[in-house]
Amino acid sequence: MPRFGHPMLAEWALDPDILYLNHGTVGAVPRRVLAAQREIRDEIELQPSRFLLRELSAITPADPLPRPRLRVAADAVAAFVGARGADFAFVENVTAGCNAVLRSLDLRAGDEILVTDLGYGAVTHAARYAARTRDAAVRVVEVPFPGVTPASVRDTVLAAIGPRTRLVVVDHVTSSTALILPIAEIAAGAHARGAAVLVDGAHAPGAIPLDVPAAGADWYSANLHKWAWSPRSAGFLWTDPRHQTTTHPLTISWGLDQGYTAEFDWVGTRDPSGYLAAPAALDFMRSLGVEAVMGYDHALAWEAARWLTSRWAEALPCPESMVGTMAAVPLPASFGGGDETAKRLRLDLLVQDRIEAQIHSIHDRLWVRISAQIYNEMSDIERLAHAIEARR
Repeated sequence: MPRFGHPMLAEWALDPDILYLNHGTVGAVPRRVLAAQREIRDEIELQPSRFLLRELSAITPADPLPRPRLRVAADAVAAFVGARGADFAFVENVTAGCNAVLRSLDLRAGDEILVTDLGYGAVTHAARYAARTRDAAVRVVEVPFPGVTPASVRDTVLAAIGPRTRLVVVDHVTSSTALILPIAEIAAGAHARGAAVLVDGAHAPGAIPLDVPAAGADWYSANLHKWAWSPRSAGFLWTDPRHQTTTHPLTISWGLDQGYTAEFDWVGTRDPSGYLAAPAALDFMRSLGVEAVMGYDHALAWEAARWLTSRWAEALPCPESMVGTMAAVPLPASFGGGDETAKRLRLDLLVQDRIEAQIHSIHDRLWVRISAQIYNEMSDIERLAHAIEARR
């Protein structure tokens, strides 16, 4: 295989005219994984009824395979994150998984869901919707950022848990600020205070070493189509066995009362090829060396953060231990802030400079979030910096 860096671009179908520094947003699928997905789709179309109705899940008993195809794939992907296939269900994405948990929660009037201001907006919206339909409440705890540490996050979240807090929703790797949070410590502390924990792990699989059961959460939902290189859309919901009889998919179908995995495996006719191709994506990563891939991505993200903050005379927002494959860096104060300013700069970089990078506003200050993938190099970061600086 070619060395990591620009030679690896041959393994992806990315537009060669665009510098892609935004892998974390919706991922990018390697060519060989796309080929594996095409083969699965072609096989489906040979005999759609047999594949989808008799071989895919355990719902219809006529002429089944020794093990349903979704369960075979689930076993393989679950093992990659340290879990059992019996506790693992495929979902379209992390938002769908979190919605399933929130809508299954037995909330009562006066109960509370605790989220952080670092959480992903769509999941926070889902929490608000679930709460308001049952006269419960959502409380947002502000985490100190920048200048954050694992201990400050843990202490801030745990101090906010009250007597009516039923659920704490916390990110493993935050979206806009790209921080790795101490989820195991938060989960242990929340349980000691009588609250359950749902982890949004959207950016974790394939980016950082992951043992889902060891995190100690009640539910862990994540995406596979970001750092785990699977086709879109593919995610999973891991549920502790204690909660599996009360956790249901958003779409109730023929699997009702047949068990946790049966309910999630069949929610109606859909394209399962993304889920079934996920093991091929993980096999490709293993062929390159999972630790080597994660190590390269982390080293590049951290080097980019140090280089940019030094160049722009800014402080690093967090210690290296909180950086995975992404890093958020503040732009010089002269760029201002606000969502509209961020949107305009993001679009200018794409249209005028042919650079796809995530620019957003945090605390009324513009930040750039660097996504480091094995097809990127430090020269990409330098090109981005020059393009941003040209707009001073």
